[in-house]
Amino acid sequence: MGPPHAVSATTANIGDRTAAMAMISAYAPNLSSIIKLVVDAGYTGENFARAIARLIGADVEVVKRTELNKFAVMPKRWIVERTFSWLEHYRRLWKNCERKLENTVQMTVLAFISLLLKRW
Repeated sequence: MGPPHAVSATTANIGDRTAAMAMISAYAPNLSSIIKLVVDAGYTGENFARAIARLIGADVEVVKRTELNKFAVMPKRWIVERTFSWLEHYRRLWKNCERKLENTVQMTVLAFISLLLKRW
Protein backbone atom coordinates (compact mmCIF):
# COMPACT_ATOMS: atom_id res chain seq x y z
CA MET A 1 0.00 0.00 0.00
CA GLY A 2 2.93 2.37 0.47
CA PRO A 3 2.96 3.53 4.09
CA PRO A 4 6.12 2.58 5.98
CA HIS A 5 6.33 -0.04 8.68
CA ALA A 6 9.08 1.88 10.48
CA VAL A 7 10.51 5.40 10.27
CA SER A 8 13.99 6.45 11.31
CA ALA A 9 16.27 9.44 10.72
CA THR A 10 20.02 9.66 11.20
CA THR A 11 22.77 12.18 10.72
CA ALA A 12 24.57 12.35 7.38
CA ASN A 13 27.70 10.61 8.68
CA ILE A 14 25.83 7.31 9.19
CA GLY A 15 25.84 4.93 6.21
CA ASP A 16 22.67 3.50 4.68
CA ARG A 17 23.31 -0.11 5.68
CA THR A 18 24.32 0.84 9.23
CA ALA A 19 21.21 2.99 9.67
CA ALA A 20 18.98 0.29 8.20
CA MET A 21 20.38 -2.33 10.55
CA ALA A 22 19.87 -0.04 13.56
CA MET A 23 16.28 0.72 12.53
CA ILE A 24 15.41 -2.91 11.86
CA SER A 25 16.97 -3.96 15.17
CA ALA A 26 14.91 -1.34 17.01
CA TYR A 27 11.63 -2.21 15.26
CA ALA A 28 12.16 -5.98 14.89
CA PRO A 29 9.01 -7.00 16.84
CA ASN A 30 6.85 -4.82 14.54
CA LEU A 31 8.54 -6.15 11.39
CA SER A 32 8.09 -9.87 12.04
CA SER A 33 5.36 -10.17 9.38
CA ILE A 34 7.63 -8.81 6.60
CA ILE A 35 8.44 -11.52 4.04
CA LYS A 36 10.55 -9.57 1.55
CA LEU A 37 12.53 -6.36 1.82
CA VAL A 38 12.83 -4.50 -1.50
CA VAL A 39 15.91 -2.25 -1.47
CA ASP A 40 17.98 -0.23 -3.93
CA ALA A 41 21.60 -0.82 -4.92
CA GLY A 42 22.93 0.93 -1.80
CA TYR A 43 22.01 -2.14 0.25
CA THR A 44 23.72 -4.86 -1.79
CA GLY A 45 25.84 -7.48 -0.11
CA GLU A 46 25.52 -10.89 1.43
CA ASN A 47 26.30 -9.62 4.94
CA PHE A 48 23.33 -7.25 4.84
CA ALA A 49 20.99 -9.94 3.49
CA ARG A 50 22.11 -12.43 6.14
CA ALA A 51 21.70 -9.88 8.92
CA ILE A 52 18.15 -9.08 7.77
CA ALA A 53 17.31 -12.79 7.59
CA ARG A 54 18.68 -13.28 11.09
CA LEU A 55 16.85 -10.27 12.57
CA ILE A 56 13.37 -10.53 11.02
CA GLY A 57 13.50 -13.61 8.77
CA ALA A 58 12.89 -11.67 5.54
CA ASP A 59 14.49 -12.07 2.12
CA VAL A 60 16.27 -9.07 0.60
CA GLU A 61 15.56 -8.20 -3.04
CA VAL A 62 17.84 -5.59 -4.61
CA VAL A 63 16.25 -3.59 -7.43
CA LYS A 64 19.03 -2.06 -9.52
CA ARG A 65 18.82 0.48 -12.30
CA THR A 66 20.16 -0.99 -15.52
CA GLU A 67 20.95 2.13 -17.55
CA LEU A 68 21.62 5.40 -15.77
CA ASN A 69 21.24 7.69 -18.78
CA LYS A 70 17.83 6.43 -19.96
CA PHE A 71 14.47 6.54 -18.25
CA ALA A 72 12.78 3.20 -17.76
CA VAL A 73 10.17 2.10 -15.27
CA MET A 74 11.80 -0.47 -13.00
CA PRO A 75 9.59 -3.16 -11.51
CA LYS A 76 8.99 -2.58 -7.78
CA ARG A 77 11.25 0.49 -7.68
CA TRP A 78 8.22 2.71 -8.28
CA ILE A 79 6.93 1.80 -4.81
CA VAL A 80 9.84 3.55 -3.12
CA GLU A 81 9.83 6.48 -5.55
CA ARG A 82 6.07 6.96 -5.08
CA THR A 83 6.52 7.07 -1.32
CA PHE A 84 9.22 9.74 -1.57
CA SER A 85 6.98 11.71 -3.93
CA TRP A 86 4.18 11.66 -1.37
CA LEU A 87 6.54 13.04 1.28
CA GLU A 88 7.75 15.84 -0.96
CA HIS A 89 4.24 17.30 -1.01
CA TYR A 90 4.70 18.26 2.65
CA ARG A 91 6.53 21.55 2.91
CA ARG A 92 8.50 20.73 6.05
CA LEU A 93 9.83 17.50 4.53
CA TRP A 94 11.05 18.63 1.10
CA LYS A 95 14.20 19.89 2.83
CA ASN A 96 15.27 18.93 6.32
CA CYS A 97 14.97 22.13 8.32
CA GLU A 98 14.44 20.54 11.73
CA ARG A 99 17.00 20.92 14.51
CA LYS A 100 16.39 17.52 16.06
CA LEU A 101 16.15 14.14 14.35
CA GLU A 102 13.10 13.21 16.40
CA ASN A 103 11.21 16.17 14.91
CA THR A 104 11.98 14.90 11.41
CA VAL A 105 10.73 11.43 12.31
CA GLN A 106 7.53 12.81 13.81
CA MET A 107 6.88 15.06 10.80
CA THR A 108 7.26 12.02 8.55
CA VAL A 109 4.80 10.07 10.69
CA LEU A 110 2.34 12.98 10.58
CA ALA A 111 2.66 13.15 6.80
CA PHE A 112 1.77 9.48 6.47
CA ILE A 113 -1.13 9.84 8.90
CA SER A 114 -2.42 12.68 6.72
CA LEU A 115 -2.05 10.52 3.61
CA LEU A 116 -3.94 7.65 5.21
CA LEU A 117 -6.75 9.96 6.38
CA LYS A 118 -7.14 11.36 2.85
CA ARG A 119 -7.61 7.82 1.53
CA TRP A 120 -10.54 7.12 3.86
